[in-house]
Amino acid sequence: MSSPTKVTEFPLEEEYKKKTLISPADVAKLRDWLDTQPHLPAEYITDLDLILTYHCCERSSGVAKEVLDLNLTLKTLFVNFFKDRTVDDKVLSTLNTVLLLPLEVRTHDGSAVIYARLLDYDYKNFTFADCVRAVLMVIDLWQYEQGTWPGFVILIDLDRMTLGHLAKLDIQTVQQFLYYLQEAMLVKLKGLHFLNAPSFMDKLMMLIRPFLKKALLEVLHIHQIGAKTLDSYVPMEGLPKEAGGEFKSFEEGQNDTKARFKANQDYFVKENKKRVVESRRPGKPKTISDIFGSVEGSFKKLDID
Repeated sequence: MSSPTKVTEFPLEEEYKKKTLISPADVAKLRDWLDTQPHLPAEYITDLDLILTYHCCERSSGVAKEVLDLNLTLKTLFVNFFKDRTVDDKVLSTLNTVLLLPLEVRTHDGSAVIYARLLDYDYKNFTFADCVRAVLMVIDLWQYEQGTWPGFVILIDLDRMTLGHLAKLDIQTVQQFLYYLQEAMLVKLKGLHFLNAPSFMDKLMMLIRPFLKKALLEVLHIHQIGAKTLDSYVPMEGLPKEAGGEFKSFEEGQNDTKARFKANQDYFVKENKKRVVESRRPGKPKTISDIFGSVEGSFKKLDID
């Protein structure tokens, strides 16, 4: 008997029943283009991948081609996040440090919601790049299981975050994560919420604001400690118990995420093949400096007094 945490790809016939207005003909056209791109791993890209891309690009085939290429390019270049993703001790250790929990509740417009917070409050055990790597694994596996969502919302609970944690947010990792989130993740990002904002929230905003586009700034919301203001966006009963909701406890959520990872290691083995072969790209191979300009290598860790 299979484990209840083993997931399967969301069925295409169910996906086409959703109100996305995407048809098999749309996917076939994108597939035809994909087959002409020698640097892209066409044989490993599924029809669901193409649907996710087309959906997040508001059904524009031109934008979808650019976004799919960028998604696969960044998954190749951003090695801290995407290289050799596997359910190893490092990832499982990260899940002891932070809780990364897909919620069952949806926003009022049907968007999927992920909740993230610290579990281990010692900043010495916090590595931001490892946390990003783990959360992107959670999201990819979740999309594989559920297909398209009307939108996607991220809740980051800053409870117990300290200046020590903030000092470990290196600018290069922040820039890469926010660029991927805004430009290449195959979701319609509808909201970024910071809960239990600490007294030094201005310092955190100073760090991330240079990398936020106007569209994300417009859906970024900061909620003060203990405030119920989230409720007008996401029903608060859907939060974990210790965060004031009626969902799983932190420990249950942590154990569930670990179990899902362990039961779906084969998914990540296959996902690792969805990478670009830059030597085959028509024209010049892409590098990180092509994406970010000449700033590559000039990053320093943020020094906070």
